[in-house]
Amino acid sequence: MRHHRLLVPGAAAACLLLAIPASAADATPGAPGVGDSYYPSYGNGGYDVSHYDLRLKYQPTTDRLEGTTTVQATATQDLSRFNLDFALDVSEVLVGGKKAAFTATGDHELEITPAAPLAKDRPFTVVVRYHGTPSKVQVNGFTAWLRTPDGAVAAGEPESAWWWYPSNDHPTDKATYDVSVAVPDGTQALSNGTLQSTTSRLGWTRYNWRSAKPQATYLTTLAVGKFDITKDTTASGLPVINAYSKDLGDNAGAARASVERSAEIVDWESTVFGPYPFEALGGYVPNVPTGFALETQTRPFYSPRGFSRGANTSLIVHELAHQWFGDSVSVKKWRDIWINEGFASYAEWLWSEKEGEGTAQELADYTYASYPADDPFWKVRPADPGAENQFHDAVYDRGALALQALRNKVGDKDFFAIIKGWTKKNRYGNASVRNFVTYAEKVSGKPLNALFDTWLYTPSKPTAAAAKTAAVSPAKSVAKPRSWDRIQATHRAHRH
Repeated sequence: MRHHRLLVPGAAAACLLLAIPASAADATPGAPGVGDSYYPSYGNGGYDVSHYDLRLKYQPTTDRLEGTTTVQATATQDLSRFNLDFALDVSEVLVGGKKAAFTATGDHELEITPAAPLAKDRPFTVVVRYHGTPSKVQVNGFTAWLRTPDGAVAAGEPESAWWWYPSNDHPTDKATYDVSVAVPDGTQALSNGTLQSTTSRLGWTRYNWRSAKPQATYLTTLAVGKFDITKDTTASGLPVINAYSKDLGDNAGAARASVERSAEIVDWESTVFGPYPFEALGGYVPNVPTGFALETQTRPFYSPRGFSRGANTSLIVHELAHQWFGDSVSVKKWRDIWINEGFASYAEWLWSEKEGEGTAQELADYTYASYPADDPFWKVRPADPGAENQFHDAVYDRGALALQALRNKVGDKDFFAIIKGWTKKNRYGNASVRNFVTYAEKVSGKPLNALFDTWLYTPSKPTAAAAKTAAVSPAKSVAKPRSWDRIQATHRAHRH
């Protein structure tokens, strides 16, 4: 309901003055980072993004990318200036439809000064026009833009957006996406979510993809090339889109035998972790020389090398588990990486248990026995491993071991209630390791700080007494589960 007031001229003038934000004169720049201790310059302060609209044109033969990205955001302070994270050449920036001043600073910062300050709590729109050759742009000697024989792929963690669209590049600022990409006829463009439409004109085909659920920037992907694409639906009716480069060579069969089981695996994981959080699923395998896999939202990226030894369902289980742990429930800070990797690794243990290739308990016992006390493995604290060890084996294996210790402590009923409740409570949000500890204590009714301090925070091997307390075998020699080597190969595929 709208309420109207009759204003006399003097009162109207005073009201107009009050309509101008009182703090506009005191507007200040947004921070050039969100304060992440591992990556201080990642993300930006002063605003929150709700939606990205990307309209791109890409020529594979020259690696030339042209783009216009529209960012819809809301100011969280009175803003005189703000940053976007980006590394390509920018030709124009508009804020609220008006030309804005801009300059490139640092190695990936686009500093924007609007024509007038932006008031706190008010929505605003930014349009950035840009171009470049992404594969020639390096930051700290690195690029997340991977060239293929017939195109390119944008995939990387903790950063990949800088090479193809401007963003607030930190998992705490999720948004929805429309990604529209024009490529030469006969070439395809893949991204996250669902394909809304395709149109062809003058030798170019435009693919329009939509991600309708909140998505972190590093989980947004683009793949351009010539693919064999398969389509299906899950038992619950979700669309499944998988894609394979046509030149995968000897790895083609194993890749298909693995990725084509995505629907089956998601249906199983839904019984363990709760309802699948997104509107589509699948995976893609481009012809890239890299060795890692990445949980890009709804459509994980897999390197062909992940299938060089044959079919690898463990790898698929891991990346699809991330749709709950990492994609839907994302880190608050990058030091909280265990809530991504520990849980996705434990999903592999549960799959091994289901497939009769070694129980989670047997894998926990073997993990504890495999690394002597003086092994550097135990020096890494999964709950805060440091940026240099963010993807260390300990984050995966010791991280999963901590979850088995928790399962033994609270029992299966409470353990699986914790897992399902956690994904429901934090759906589409962000959380920390300490948030999980608090939640597990609430559900189980048991004090758990000591357990997590032992298995996640202590930079040394838990003692034999601590292992026995957690129902982990302290024996020095334990039979190797059949799934162990495959799981280890999967974890090596996560050294980003």
